[in-house]
Amino acid sequence: MDAQATAVTAPVDYLLHLADNALILGQRNAEWCGHGPILEEDIALSNNSLDLIGQARLLYQHAAAQIGNGATEDTLAYFRDVPDFKNYTLCELPHLPLMSATAQGDRDFAVTIVRNFLYSSLMVLVWDQLQNSQDTQLAAIAAKSLKEVRYHLRHSCDWLVRLGDGTDASHAKVQAALDQLLPYTQEFWIASPQEAAAKANGTGIDVAALQHDWNRIVDEALHEATLQRPTAGGFVPTGKQGIHSEHLGFVLAEMQSLARQHPGATW
Repeated sequence: MDAQATAVTAPVDYLLHLADNALILGQRNAEWCGHGPILEEDIALSNNSLDLIGQARLLYQHAAAQIGNGATEDTLAYFRDVPDFKNYTLCELPHLPLMSATAQGDRDFAVTIVRNFLYSSLMVLVWDQLQNSQDTQLAAIAAKSLKEVRYHLRHSCDWLVRLGDGTDASHAKVQAALDQLLPYTQEFWIASPQEAAAKANGTGIDVAALQHDWNRIVDEALHEATLQRPTAGGFVPTGKQGIHSEHLGFVLAEMQSLARQHPGATW
């Protein structure tokens, strides 16, 4: 029997979930390009963004091969609308306290660092487990991505400690960011249909089973940073099920505008 015919592939929606997380957070981090608080961080966040967008490209290419009908990484990134995206709501939020998100103002570096820390703490576990995926191409993507996200976690954790255990002002800012963003991580642990399907055919993982290890990573860093972990509660976001905050539309409008103005163009 042809080995290729019996190859197991991850569900398309599962690949899109992973890809959309990386793309949208990569787009958000790219907003710091030219605006970093210091030159080194301008470069570091730009590199972080490039890593994430590179991960998204590989995942979109894998998904497009299954979809067929002319689908490409570009059509999946630039020509889907808000309800089609399956990223965590956490990834799409602005770099500002939400109450001031529609006002003019500087980006809040503490919000960026806390979000990158919470997301990277999860993905270092996810990519590690996905190296054993029955989808061999996804397993290879996971192995590459794990090397990158380990750096992202180290970078964000170092800054979390530096800000949390720094001045009164930096501590207050990062604590406020943590209070704002941690409730959004509840979405990590609620299974979606695409995650259940991927787990069932051996290509995905049970993310909820990673919660204990994620809590350990988070709690150890918060203790070192002298930060208090807020109680997670209230509304559980549903971004990975296609129900998003109002902020994703603005991210997509900026990201997709050129491709939609010149569909089919080559550069």
